[in-house]
Amino acid sequence: MSKHNLEGENKVKNELIVMLTYNDLTVKNAYQIFEECKESKAKLWGFKDSGIPLSEMKELFLYMKKQGKTTFLEVVEYTEELGLLGAQMALECGCDILMGTVFFDSINDFCKKNGLKYMPFVGNVYNRPSILDGTIESIINQANEYLDKGVYGVDVLAYRFVGNIEQLIERVSTEVSGPICIAGSIGSYEQLDLIKSHSPWSFTIGSAFFDNKFKTSLFLLLHDQYGTFIMTLPSSFFISRKLPSL
Repeated sequence: MSKHNLEGENKVKNELIVMLTYNDLTVKNAYQIFEECKESKAKLWGFKDSGIPLSEMKELFLYMKKQGKTTFLEVVEYTEELGLLGAQMALECGCDILMGTVFFDSINDFCKKNGLKYMPFVGNVYNRPSILDGTIESIINQANEYLDKGVYGVDVLAYRFVGNIEQLIERVSTEVSGPICIAGSIGSYEQLDLIKSHSPWSFTIGSAFFDNKFKTSLFLLLHDQYGTFIMTLPSSFFISRKLPSL
């Protein structure tokens, strides 16, 4: 099996993508939160394509990149037309990686033409909140097919999967030949332990931060147990804060 985007990438495992999102919307105070946390060791930051104005999205991505962060825009769209609009927004915002959308060749071509890295969903993804369906074998085959077509990596909504989640994470982590991101409602130590044991390229946490599910001890614990893949955010990040009006 050929390797895709793994020279250098395979040295990075279990990297957290901090998603400044709550209930699938970018939080209103995303800029303020990043400002508080910009000195942390977290390298990967992102948010959704909805929740704050486009002008604020551009400003925040620019600021994140000036702080040396790699940036992600997550677009949850299932049609070609809306997926392309999401890709155009990602380009206009100046982010590094478009994460999400159902794969279409047109979106992939747009991203390659414009130097935008693309990590589409794999499997049968539908509904809101998203559900992941399909056999594990078909998800793996689809992921490797997309990588052969030149995507940077794939977005696996493992914790929205209707089947055996542990088996899915184990197999995609070993049988997919490029970067994978494990996503979808990660919010417990047990889930983090499972992710750690299979060492995917990255994973996302968003709403669980704002629900304070890990308490203030999370990043001290993870820094000890998980090594350099995760950072030490200031404790203020985990103190109950006023959530945005949704």
